[in-house]
Amino acid sequence: MIKNLASILIALGFSSIIYAQQITGDFNLNMQSYNEDLKIGAVAADEVVLNNAYMNLNFIKGNFNTGIRYESYLNALADYDSEFEGNGVIFRYATYLANNLEITAGNYYEQLGSGLIFRSYEDKGLGIDNAMDGIRLKYYPFAGLYFKTFIGKSRTHFSYADGIFRGADAEININELIDSESNTNVNLGGSFVSRYQERSNLLFNLPQNVSAYSARINIMSGGWNYDLEYAHKINDPGNSLSPENMNYASGNGFIQNITYSQRGLGLSAEIHRVDNMTFKSDRDKDGQAYLINYIPTLTKPNTYTLLALYPCATQSEGEFGMQFDMFYKIKKNTFLGGNYGTKINLNYSRINGLNGGNSFVNDNQEHTPMLISIKGEELYFEEINLEINKKINTNINTNIVLANQTYNKDFLEGHVPGDYGVLNSTILVGDLSYKINKSHSLRMELQTLFSNQLKDYSDEDCDCHNYENGMEEPAEGDWSMALIEYTVSPNWFFTIQDMYNHGNELSEKKLHYVNVAVGYLMGANRFEIGYGKKREGIFCVGGVCKTVPSSNGFSLNISSSF
Repeated sequence: MIKNLASILIALGFSSIIYAQQITGDFNLNMQSYNEDLKIGAVAADEVVLNNAYMNLNFIKGNFNTGIRYESYLNALADYDSEFEGNGVIFRYATYLANNLEITAGNYYEQLGSGLIFRSYEDKGLGIDNAMDGIRLKYYPFAGLYFKTFIGKSRTHFSYADGIFRGADAEININELIDSESNTNVNLGGSFVSRYQERSNLLFNLPQNVSAYSARINIMSGGWNYDLEYAHKINDPGNSLSPENMNYASGNGFIQNITYSQRGLGLSAEIHRVDNMTFKSDRDKDGQAYLINYIPTLTKPNTYTLLALYPCATQSEGEFGMQFDMFYKIKKNTFLGGNYGTKINLNYSRINGLNGGNSFVNDNQEHTPMLISIKGEELYFEEINLEINKKINTNINTNIVLANQTYNKDFLEGHVPGDYGVLNSTILVGDLSYKINKSHSLRMELQTLFSNQLKDYSDEDCDCHNYENGMEEPAEGDWSMALIEYTVSPNWFFTIQDMYNHGNELSEKKLHYVNVAVGYLMGANRFEIGYGKKREGIFCVGGVCKTVPSSNGFSLNISSSF
């Protein structure tokens, strides 16, 4: 494999010399040591360090471009699936564009609409890479009409899933089509995708072809923007040996969003409902690697540590959600605005289950939930978040966040009902940045979280221990966090952070999680080394989550682009 890679690199380099063309690329290396720490539950690795590394190379010549990606997991970081093992060229492609026709052979990423029925993408932080391997065509016959179609298999770790996907998407821009200069812009779109997979279980009549389709509309007029997408998926029962667990119900979902914006003001309201919308590249497999669609989250993307301590994972099997967001900037040179103005962001989100659970059909039972139901439904997640950003003067900037979250720990983390129940947390964040001089700056964060463990009303008769509110297990309780970051522009930064679980009911769990890091930047190169402890928890991006184990050790990150 190494010999083959070297040959490819030499060939690309030789071509660039002959034709004076361009080669671009990037490199990333993540290394982590894992030491045993019984207090936080950290397990030592057999190796001195674990390693993830990637390198992309792209060659461009006129309307033609090609590239490869080399990946190495020797062995993969602890928060990655164990099937990420080994190294090799796992991504390669060639694309040619001529006369409004774009042809790609090899690997590619693709998304239809918002992703409700199909999304192939990469997120290194989540350990997700479901790149397609096959053929994709994009065609733009004339202004206002856009069409694409593809066929291929989805990547899962270092191999490809059994399912073969065929898809098509068309989008019409009405204004471009009729050459209108109207201030109102209308886009219409439709998508279709089908997965073919041979029956592996002869006891049940499992469909070999599972199709899904969606339709969407986008209207923009002045400061208004409206989006609506509806999706439907035919029945896709998993491979189960139990007739009671087979589900032949179809799936559906919709997303509706309306926004309004003008100078200093932004408003948005969004709702969605999904029912049986889990779509896999292999019906027989579980895990994030085999998911081939995406349900956009309706929760605020929190970046502060304690605000993201209990994140909400999107439930593709069934959920109803809503989110309202307001941004307002108080004008400068007013009493509340001061010399620079004051930015205010107010956000509310709520996710709950469907009435009686997701749709279900088999020989023994049938259930179809109500279209919209909020009152009395099981609450998964709720948050109200107020953020105020205020620039004091040319050197000082502040950001304050006050939030309240309700988190169904039992359901969202897959615990037995009654183990933890529902957590209600109030979080306060203070963030201050101080510019010392032209090159030196200081940033400080103070965060605190107060958490109450609510009684699980659904398990009144459980054999509970003597924890507060009768739960089987105590939750982690209150947290505090402090962070100091010092930057020497443009090259250096230094960070120290401490998370303290001071409110844990178990005295042996009242622990500090201290992390220190130093980084150096030089042009397109970035180097960072750190040491410290990380708690076990849930890490989410856009509603897609993974479990991160606790760890204690050194880390090294190197990234470069050229």
